[in-house]
Amino acid sequence: MTHRSHIIYIAVCAVLLLLSVTPKANAQGDALLTQYWALPTYYNPGAVGDTDYLRIRGGARLQWMGIDNAPRSFIAAADMPFKLGNRRLGTGLVVQQESYGLFHNFTLDAQIGYKLKVLKGELTVALSLGLYNQQFKGSEVYIPDDDNFHDSADDAIPTRDVAGNAFDIGIGAFYVHKKFWAGLSILHANNPTVTFSSDTETSSRTGETGDGSTSEMAKNYQFTASRSAYFMAGSNIPIKNTLFEVIPSLMVRSDFTTTDFQLTGRVRYNKLFTAGLGYRYNDALSIMLGAEIKGIFIGYSYDYHLSDIAKASSGSHELVAGYNLKLDFSEKNRHKHKSIRIM
Repeated sequence: MTHRSHIIYIAVCAVLLLLSVTPKANAQGDALLTQYWALPTYYNPGAVGDTDYLRIRGGARLQWMGIDNAPRSFIAAADMPFKLGNRRLGTGLVVQQESYGLFHNFTLDAQIGYKLKVLKGELTVALSLGLYNQQFKGSEVYIPDDDNFHDSADDAIPTRDVAGNAFDIGIGAFYVHKKFWAGLSILHANNPTVTFSSDTETSSRTGETGDGSTSEMAKNYQFTASRSAYFMAGSNIPIKNTLFEVIPSLMVRSDFTTTDFQLTGRVRYNKLFTAGLGYRYNDALSIMLGAEIKGIFIGYSYDYHLSDIAKASSGSHELVAGYNLKLDFSEKNRHKHKSIRIM
Protein backbone atom coordinates (compact mmCIF):
# COMPACT_ATOMS: atom_id res chain seq x y z
CA MET A 1 0.00 0.00 0.00
CA THR A 2 1.41 3.41 -0.96
CA HIS A 3 1.84 6.26 1.52
CA ARG A 4 -1.10 8.19 0.05
CA SER A 5 -3.35 5.13 -0.07
CA HIS A 6 -2.50 4.43 3.57
CA ILE A 7 -3.60 7.95 4.61
CA ILE A 8 -6.86 7.66 2.67
CA TYR A 9 -7.52 4.22 4.19
CA ILE A 10 -7.02 5.53 7.75
CA ALA A 11 -9.31 8.53 7.12
CA VAL A 12 -12.12 6.38 5.69
CA CYS A 13 -11.89 3.91 8.58
CA ALA A 14 -12.04 6.77 11.10
CA VAL A 15 -15.19 8.19 9.49
CA LEU A 16 -16.90 4.76 9.39
CA LEU A 17 -15.98 4.10 13.01
CA LEU A 18 -17.44 7.38 14.21
CA LEU A 19 -20.58 6.88 12.12
CA SER A 20 -21.16 3.54 13.83
CA VAL A 21 -21.38 5.10 17.29
CA THR A 22 -24.79 6.40 18.41
CA PRO A 23 -24.57 9.28 20.89
CA LYS A 24 -26.95 10.06 23.71
CA ALA A 25 -29.41 12.96 23.62
CA ASN A 26 -27.52 16.23 23.71
CA ALA A 27 -27.81 19.99 23.77
CA GLN A 28 -28.17 22.43 20.87
CA GLY A 29 -26.02 21.72 17.83
CA ASP A 30 -24.30 23.97 15.28
CA ALA A 31 -25.95 26.93 13.58
CA LEU A 32 -27.89 26.02 10.44
CA LEU A 33 -26.75 28.63 7.95
CA THR A 34 -28.82 29.19 4.82
CA GLN A 35 -25.61 30.27 3.04
CA TYR A 36 -23.69 27.20 4.22
CA TRP A 37 -21.71 27.17 0.96
CA ALA A 38 -20.19 30.57 1.82
CA LEU A 39 -18.58 29.27 5.05
CA PRO A 40 -17.59 25.69 4.17
CA THR A 41 -14.89 25.37 6.84
CA TYR A 42 -17.51 25.96 9.54
CA TYR A 43 -19.07 22.60 8.65
CA ASN A 44 -16.04 20.75 7.30
CA PRO A 45 -12.39 21.28 8.30
CA GLY A 46 -11.47 19.50 5.06
CA ALA A 47 -12.48 22.63 3.11
CA VAL A 48 -9.40 24.50 4.39
CA GLY A 49 -7.35 25.89 1.54
CA ASP A 50 -9.69 24.58 -1.17
CA THR A 51 -8.92 27.73 -3.21
CA ASP A 52 -5.69 29.60 -4.01
CA TYR A 53 -6.79 32.47 -1.77
CA LEU A 54 -6.47 33.64 1.78
CA ARG A 55 -10.23 33.50 2.38
CA ILE A 56 -11.70 35.55 5.23
CA ARG A 57 -15.43 35.28 5.91
CA GLY A 58 -17.80 36.39 8.64
CA GLY A 59 -21.51 35.78 9.08
CA ALA A 60 -24.42 36.68 11.33
CA ARG A 61 -27.72 34.81 11.54
CA LEU A 62 -30.73 36.32 13.33
CA GLN A 63 -33.29 33.54 13.61
CA TRP A 64 -37.03 33.81 14.26
CA MET A 65 -37.27 37.58 14.37
CA GLY A 66 -39.93 38.80 16.80
CA ILE A 67 -39.41 35.98 19.32
CA ASP A 68 -37.58 36.74 22.57
CA ASN A 69 -34.34 34.81 23.17
CA ALA A 70 -34.41 33.29 19.69
CA PRO A 71 -31.12 31.88 18.34
CA ARG A 72 -28.44 34.39 17.31
CA SER A 73 -25.24 33.16 15.67
CA PHE A 74 -22.03 35.01 14.78
CA ILE A 75 -19.26 33.20 12.91
CA ALA A 76 -15.82 34.22 11.64
CA ALA A 77 -13.56 31.98 9.55
CA ALA A 78 -10.23 32.27 7.75
CA ASP A 79 -8.36 29.66 5.74
CA MET A 80 -5.59 29.34 3.18
CA PRO A 81 -3.39 26.76 1.44
CA PHE A 82 0.35 26.60 2.00
CA LYS A 83 3.31 24.44 1.06
CA LEU A 84 5.65 22.54 3.35
CA GLY A 85 8.44 21.27 1.14
CA ASN A 86 6.71 19.60 -1.78
CA ARG A 87 3.54 18.93 0.18
CA ARG A 88 0.42 21.04 -0.19
CA LEU A 89 -1.46 21.69 3.05
CA GLY A 90 -4.33 23.83 4.25
CA THR A 91 -4.92 25.63 7.51
CA GLY A 92 -7.78 27.57 9.01
CA LEU A 93 -9.41 29.08 12.06
CA VAL A 94 -13.12 29.20 12.95
CA VAL A 95 -14.70 31.22 15.76
CA GLN A 96 -18.38 31.04 16.70
CA GLN A 97 -20.54 32.73 19.29
CA GLU A 98 -24.14 31.61 19.61
CA SER A 99 -27.04 32.24 21.97
CA TYR A 100 -30.38 30.43 22.21
CA GLY A 101 -32.69 30.87 25.14
CA LEU A 102 -30.65 30.82 28.33
CA PHE A 103 -27.72 29.03 26.66
CA HIS A 104 -24.65 30.74 25.22
CA ASN A 105 -21.78 28.90 23.57
CA PHE A 106 -18.42 29.90 22.18
CA THR A 107 -16.18 27.73 20.00
CA LEU A 108 -12.65 28.29 18.75
CA ASP A 109 -11.21 25.70 16.35
CA ALA A 110 -7.84 25.45 14.62
CA GLN A 111 -7.80 23.33 11.45
CA ILE A 112 -5.08 21.58 9.48
CA GLY A 113 -5.48 19.55 6.30
CA TYR A 114 -3.30 17.35 4.11
CA LYS A 115 -3.94 17.53 0.35
CA LEU A 116 -3.69 14.73 -2.21
CA LYS A 117 -4.15 14.64 -5.97
CA VAL A 118 -6.92 12.11 -6.69
CA LEU A 119 -8.65 11.46 -10.05
CA LYS A 120 -7.88 14.87 -11.57
CA GLY A 121 -9.05 16.60 -8.41
CA GLU A 122 -7.76 17.42 -4.94
CA LEU A 123 -8.74 15.58 -1.76
CA THR A 124 -8.12 17.18 1.62
CA VAL A 125 -8.18 15.12 4.81
CA ALA A 126 -8.30 17.40 7.83
CA LEU A 127 -8.45 17.59 11.59
CA SER A 128 -9.97 20.30 13.77
CA LEU A 129 -8.96 20.85 17.40
CA GLY A 130 -10.48 23.46 19.63
CA LEU A 131 -12.30 24.80 22.64
CA TYR A 132 -16.01 24.39 23.35
CA ASN A 133 -17.37 26.81 25.97
CA GLN A 134 -20.95 26.55 27.24
CA GLN A 135 -22.77 28.98 29.53
CA PHE A 136 -26.20 28.74 31.12
CA LYS A 137 -28.03 31.77 32.58
CA GLY A 138 -29.49 29.99 35.56
CA SER A 139 -30.21 33.28 37.32
CA GLU A 140 -32.92 33.96 34.72
CA VAL A 141 -34.74 30.64 35.16
CA TYR A 142 -38.38 30.92 36.22
CA ILE A 143 -40.51 27.83 36.81
CA PRO A 144 -44.07 28.25 38.16
CA ASP A 145 -44.64 26.35 41.41
CA ASP A 146 -47.47 24.08 40.31
CA ASP A 147 -47.93 20.61 41.83
CA ASN A 148 -49.69 19.45 38.68
CA PHE A 149 -46.94 20.70 36.37
CA HIS A 150 -43.47 21.09 37.80
CA ASP A 151 -41.60 21.67 41.02
CA SER A 152 -40.03 25.15 41.03
CA ALA A 153 -37.21 23.75 43.20
CA ASP A 154 -36.04 21.21 40.59
CA ASP A 155 -32.46 20.22 41.45
CA ALA A 156 -31.86 19.26 37.80
CA ILE A 157 -31.91 22.92 36.73
CA PRO A 158 -29.20 25.40 37.85
CA THR A 159 -30.53 28.55 39.48
CA ARG A 160 -27.22 30.41 39.18
CA ASP A 161 -25.17 31.37 36.13
CA VAL A 162 -22.76 28.54 35.34
CA ALA A 163 -20.13 27.98 32.65
CA GLY A 164 -17.54 25.41 31.62
CA ASN A 165 -15.13 24.34 28.89
CA ALA A 166 -14.41 21.14 26.98
CA PHE A 167 -11.93 19.97 24.35
CA ASP A 168 -13.51 19.63 20.88
CA ILE A 169 -12.47 17.47 17.92
CA GLY A 170 -13.69 17.47 14.32
CA ILE A 171 -12.62 15.52 11.23
CA GLY A 172 -13.40 15.98 7.57
CA ALA A 173 -12.64 15.00 4.00
CA PHE A 174 -13.27 17.42 1.13
CA TYR A 175 -12.83 16.77 -2.59
CA VAL A 176 -12.61 19.48 -5.25
CA HIS A 177 -12.83 18.73 -8.97
CA LYS A 178 -13.11 21.23 -11.81
CA LYS A 179 -16.75 20.17 -12.28
CA PHE A 180 -17.94 19.64 -8.69
CA TRP A 181 -17.04 19.56 -5.01
CA ALA A 182 -18.17 17.31 -2.14
CA GLY A 183 -17.31 16.80 1.50
CA LEU A 184 -18.07 14.60 4.51
CA SER A 185 -17.32 15.63 8.08
CA ILE A 186 -18.05 14.85 11.71
CA LEU A 187 -18.05 17.74 14.16
CA HIS A 188 -17.84 17.34 17.95
CA ALA A 189 -16.58 13.82 17.22
CA ASN A 190 -15.59 13.26 20.85
CA ASN A 191 -18.99 14.39 22.19
CA PRO A 192 -17.42 17.19 24.28
CA THR A 193 -19.15 17.34 27.64
CA VAL A 194 -19.09 20.53 29.69
CA THR A 195 -19.41 20.00 33.44
CA PHE A 196 -20.78 22.88 35.51
CA SER A 197 -20.31 23.10 39.25
CA SER A 198 -22.39 25.37 41.48
CA ASP A 199 -20.63 25.17 44.83
CA THR A 200 -22.80 27.67 46.69
CA GLU A 201 -26.26 26.83 45.43
CA THR A 202 -28.98 26.58 48.04
CA SER A 203 -30.86 23.28 48.21
CA SER A 204 -34.43 23.20 49.50
CA ARG A 205 -34.88 19.46 48.89
CA THR A 206 -31.73 17.70 49.95
CA GLY A 207 -29.56 19.03 52.73
CA GLU A 208 -32.50 20.31 54.79
CA THR A 209 -31.64 20.60 58.46
CA GLY A 210 -33.76 19.45 61.32
CA ASP A 211 -34.86 22.99 62.21
CA GLY A 212 -36.30 23.60 58.72
CA SER A 213 -33.44 25.76 57.45
CA THR A 214 -31.60 25.06 54.19
CA SER A 215 -27.95 24.23 53.63
CA GLU A 216 -25.42 25.03 50.93
CA MET A 217 -24.18 22.10 48.86
CA ALA A 218 -22.25 21.51 45.65
CA LYS A 219 -24.19 20.53 42.54
CA ASN A 220 -22.84 19.36 39.22
CA TYR A 221 -24.54 19.70 35.83
CA GLN A 222 -23.49 18.39 32.44
CA PHE A 223 -24.25 19.52 28.88
CA THR A 224 -22.97 17.69 25.84
CA ALA A 225 -22.48 18.99 22.30
CA SER A 226 -24.08 16.64 19.79
CA ARG A 227 -21.80 14.64 17.51
CA SER A 228 -23.03 15.64 14.04
CA ALA A 229 -22.25 14.39 10.54
CA TYR A 230 -22.42 16.68 7.51
CA PHE A 231 -22.39 15.92 3.81
CA MET A 232 -22.10 18.84 1.39
CA ALA A 233 -21.85 18.89 -2.40
CA GLY A 234 -22.20 21.37 -5.23
CA SER A 235 -21.29 22.22 -8.79
CA ASN A 236 -20.87 25.13 -11.21
CA ILE A 237 -22.65 24.56 -14.54
CA PRO A 238 -21.94 27.20 -17.24
CA ILE A 239 -24.78 28.03 -19.62
CA LYS A 240 -23.32 27.81 -23.11
CA ASN A 241 -22.80 31.09 -25.00
CA THR A 242 -23.89 33.21 -22.04
CA LEU A 243 -22.31 34.86 -19.00
CA PHE A 244 -24.59 32.88 -16.70
CA GLU A 245 -23.87 29.77 -14.68
CA VAL A 246 -26.11 27.60 -12.51
CA ILE A 247 -24.80 26.67 -9.04
CA PRO A 248 -26.73 23.85 -7.33
CA SER A 249 -25.70 22.62 -3.88
CA LEU A 250 -26.99 20.64 -0.92
CA MET A 251 -26.18 19.92 2.70
CA VAL A 252 -27.35 16.91 4.73
CA ARG A 253 -26.96 16.92 8.50
CA SER A 254 -27.50 14.11 11.01
CA ASP A 255 -26.98 13.91 14.76
CA PHE A 256 -27.57 10.14 14.52
CA THR A 257 -31.07 10.63 15.90
CA THR A 258 -32.62 12.97 13.35
CA THR A 259 -31.60 13.92 9.82
CA ASP A 260 -32.42 17.04 7.82
CA PHE A 261 -31.23 18.61 4.58
CA GLN A 262 -31.03 21.85 2.60
CA LEU A 263 -31.28 22.27 -1.17
CA THR A 264 -30.02 25.42 -2.90
CA GLY A 265 -30.12 26.63 -6.48
CA ARG A 266 -28.33 29.81 -7.48
CA VAL A 267 -27.66 31.63 -10.75
CA ARG A 268 -24.53 33.77 -11.14
CA TYR A 269 -23.96 36.42 -13.80
CA ASN A 270 -20.45 37.19 -15.07
CA LYS A 271 -19.01 35.80 -11.80
CA LEU A 272 -20.20 38.99 -10.10
CA PHE A 273 -23.86 38.86 -9.08
CA THR A 274 -25.79 35.92 -7.67
CA ALA A 275 -29.43 35.20 -6.86
CA GLY A 276 -31.00 32.00 -5.67
CA LEU A 277 -33.62 30.02 -3.80
CA GLY A 278 -33.30 27.44 -1.04
CA TYR A 279 -35.36 24.89 0.84
CA ARG A 280 -34.68 23.50 4.31
CA TYR A 281 -36.59 20.31 5.07
CA ASN A 282 -39.74 20.93 7.11
CA ASP A 283 -38.47 24.37 8.08
CA ALA A 284 -38.11 27.19 5.55
CA LEU A 285 -38.03 28.57 2.04
CA SER A 286 -35.19 30.99 1.37
CA ILE A 287 -34.22 33.72 -1.04
CA MET A 288 -30.62 34.89 -1.36
CA LEU A 289 -28.66 37.61 -3.11
CA GLY A 290 -24.91 38.04 -3.40
CA ALA A 291 -22.12 39.95 -5.11
CA GLU A 292 -18.36 39.52 -5.42
CA ILE A 293 -16.26 42.38 -6.75
CA LYS A 294 -12.45 42.53 -6.66
CA GLY A 295 -12.27 39.85 -3.99
CA ILE A 296 -14.89 41.43 -1.73
CA PHE A 297 -17.91 39.20 -1.13
CA ILE A 298 -21.28 39.97 0.44
CA GLY A 299 -24.37 37.80 0.65
CA TYR A 300 -27.82 38.12 2.19
CA SER A 301 -30.60 35.58 2.72
CA TYR A 302 -34.11 35.62 4.13
CA ASP A 303 -35.96 32.57 5.42
CA TYR A 304 -39.74 32.27 5.42
CA HIS A 305 -40.60 29.50 7.86
CA LEU A 306 -43.08 26.79 6.93
CA SER A 307 -43.85 25.58 10.45
CA ASP A 308 -46.17 27.13 13.03
CA ILE A 309 -43.26 29.30 14.16
CA ALA A 310 -44.23 31.61 11.26
CA LYS A 311 -47.29 32.73 13.28
CA ALA A 312 -45.01 34.33 15.87
CA SER A 313 -41.97 35.26 13.76
CA SER A 314 -41.42 37.48 10.73
CA GLY A 315 -38.68 35.13 9.48
CA SER A 316 -34.91 34.80 9.76
CA HIS A 317 -32.18 37.03 8.31
CA GLU A 318 -28.59 36.17 7.50
CA LEU A 319 -25.66 38.28 6.32
CA VAL A 320 -22.27 36.97 5.16
CA ALA A 321 -19.30 39.09 4.06
CA GLY A 322 -15.63 38.52 3.38
CA TYR A 323 -12.49 39.08 1.37
CA ASN A 324 -10.32 36.86 -0.86
CA LEU A 325 -6.62 37.63 -1.24
CA LYS A 326 -4.91 35.82 -4.12
CA LEU A 327 -1.83 33.83 -3.08
CA ASP A 328 1.14 33.03 -5.33
CA PHE A 329 3.48 30.24 -4.28
CA SER A 330 6.01 30.69 -7.09
CA GLU A 331 9.58 31.46 -5.99
CA LYS A 332 9.89 34.82 -7.73
CA ASN A 333 6.63 36.18 -6.32
CA ARG A 334 6.59 34.72 -2.85
CA HIS A 335 7.47 38.07 -1.20
CA LYS A 336 5.26 40.27 -3.42
CA HIS A 337 1.78 39.95 -1.94
CA LYS A 338 -0.08 43.24 -1.83
CA SER A 339 -1.49 44.60 1.39
CA ILE A 340 -5.24 44.20 1.81
CA ARG A 341 -5.44 47.88 2.77
CA ILE A 342 -4.26 49.15 -0.63
CA MET A 343 -6.04 46.73 -2.94
